[in-house]
Amino acid sequence: MSQERNYSNDDFEDKQSTVDVDTYENDSVSALQERTFSEEVLTDEVEQQGNHLDDNQNSKKEKRTSFIKELLVYVVIFFIGLYIIPNYVLQRTVVDGDSMQNTLHNEESLLIDKISYVVGDPKRFDIVVFYPYGKDVDEYYVKRVIGLPGETIQIIGSDIYINGEILKENYGKDPISSAGIAKNPITLAEDEYFLLGDNREISFDSRYKEVGPVHRDYIEGKAFLRIWPLNKFGFVD
Repeated sequence: MSQERNYSNDDFEDKQSTVDVDTYENDSVSALQERTFSEEVLTDEVEQQGNHLDDNQNSKKEKRTSFIKELLVYVVIFFIGLYIIPNYVLQRTVVDGDSMQNTLHNEESLLIDKISYVVGDPKRFDIVVFYPYGKDVDEYYVKRVIGLPGETIQIIGSDIYINGEILKENYGKDPISSAGIAKNPITLAEDEYFLLGDNREISFDSRYKEVGPVHRDYIEGKAFLRIWPLNKFGFVD
């Protein structure tokens, strides 16, 4: 004999309540999960935006730093080219007149080496640029070194004597006809040089009392390279 189970309305309501509660709990969990996920996504987006802003700021800083470095490099190059090189390394000069013929000619352009005389002294037969009246006077000459510090110079006839011995050289365009102050022996001081132009008939040089022996400090540098005219480009002797 079978048994039948009767469900009352209360039982049905209890079951319905249980289902509703479960559904509410599931909905709440889902909503909470969705909210948590949304918050995580939002946090990631904020972090990405923050990282992007940081990257932009770093990029701008790097660009500013790079610009400043490049600017400093150009300033240094400009300073070296405008001040250091002309004053301490190389200088362009132009021959004015015919006193150095046949070695140099009027309006030829030369490069002057200054650094050599910072580490060393002029040598005999160097062609030098010097200020005969001091560097405060903007007038320079180009001549050849003949006598060195401490030597005794004398010109007898067309011959140059150094410490009583004839100097063997062939730089003169023509024989000397005027000894000037070197007619009598001249003993150079420890900072003096005796300079002559190669065109000795017209050169205004150490033979004249207005110039005389030249102080070491007045010698600016050594002429070593002819840069104009181009067909004569090369080292000078």
